Amino acid sequence: MLTAFTRAFRTPDLRKKLLFTLGIIALFRLGSVLPTPGVHVQNLASCFDQVRNGENGNIYGMVQLFSGGALLKLSVFALGIMPYITASIILQLLVVVIPRLEALKKEGQAGQTKITQYTRYLTIGLGILQSTAFIALARSGQLFQGCDKDVLLDPDNIFMIITMVVIMTAGTSVIMWLGELITDRGVGNGMSILIFTQVVAVFPSELASIFQANKFTFAVVMVVGVFMIAAVVFVEQAQRRIPVQYAKRMVGRRMYGGTSTYIPLKVNQAGIIPVIFASSLLYLPQLLTSLFANAESPNAVVEWISQNLTKGDTPVYMITFFVLIVFFTYFYVSITFNPTEVADNMKKYGGFIPGIRPGRPTAGYLSFVLTRLTAPGALYLGLIAMIPIVALAVAGASQNFPFGGTSILIMVGVGLDTVKQIESQLQQRNYEGFLR
Repeated sequence: MLTAFTRAFRTPDLRKKLLFTLGIIALFRLGSVLPTPGVHVQNLASCFDQVRNGENGNIYGMVQLFSGGALLKLSVFALGIMPYITASIILQLLVVVIPRLEALKKEGQAGQTKITQYTRYLTIGLGILQSTAFIALARSGQLFQGCDKDVLLDPDNIFMIITMVVIMTAGTSVIMWLGELITDRGVGNGMSILIFTQVVAVFPSELASIFQANKFTFAVVMVVGVFMIAAVVFVEQAQRRIPVQYAKRMVGRRMYGGTSTYIPLKVNQAGIIPVIFASSLLYLPQLLTSLFANAESPNAVVEWISQNLTKGDTPVYMITFFVLIVFFTYFYVSITFNPTEVADNMKKYGGFIPGIRPGRPTAGYLSFVLTRLTAPGALYLGLIAMIPIVALAVAGASQNFPFGGTSILIMVGVGLDTVKQIESQLQQRNYEGFLR
């Protein structure tokens, strides 16, 4: 990895792309720490320090991790890249349900451009909803439960509230623009690099807090983190290659086909999406208990949910989280990889799997392989996501385990993709060919 970056800095055009990407990242981090007008910065910092060491500190630490420390500061870029990620996931699910979107997907680049435009509109809508929700929580004092200080300068000023919503939504739009700039003029997928930046930004503070608490624990965390990164890299790179042979065919006077290739099926075909789905779904019990907790006669069901599904150190929460990840892994793989469509495309262009007849037998074989391959991938995602929860339950600490769960999957996945893109661009510029 270091060799690839060193060679890239020696190439003038790649050096410009890397420096441009670093400049966009610096601008993104500046917006993440710049407070929104109308926020009482001193009270906000005091409330965050108070709830961070409380019994719900793990929940606030999780929010802090995925927002890069911006959301709980109510900064200009407080919403981060998550509205765009959510909109993208929703559009991917709607493509399977709505025939019009499915037809657009099959139109190629023009259809994909239209779907991207829909994703932007949905991102703005989600940004308005989420910014309104968080500002309403801050106004009512429920954003930091247990803190009685006002985090807004004038909570009753409606004009100020509207201004804050507009600024935070505009921040989401600017983040989308920055991500597209990195994609067009920088290195790699801009949205992935920005979410990678959000996760990595809070790592120094997390490690520093562990080091200050216990130096031996810090050493153990670093050793375990190195082994986990190596294991995640190994699994993320693992794939099952299904050989495909294309028959020769005559078009005019030219012969086409006769080549051999393969279909790469990754062990972790679903990526990070199942963990995000499961985490989002498990926020619903916390919302339910917060709505009905102040009732004079609380319901027995709400009491049971409050005791078992709102804290990560309970066995019911762990088992539910693991089962949801496995379920969403199979669900997401089933909607993103269509064996029947792949088999029909292979048959259309004269391709076949050796030993398997084209058409329905090929689709059945691909479905069989994908089902067996998804099983270890789902277990792998579940175990990785459970590591910070188990570490929290066993150690009894209020800090999140930094090398675990969604954070390490994002870091390793985006890091590998970025290095691959840099290496591919280096090969295009430094290719010497077979003859010298």
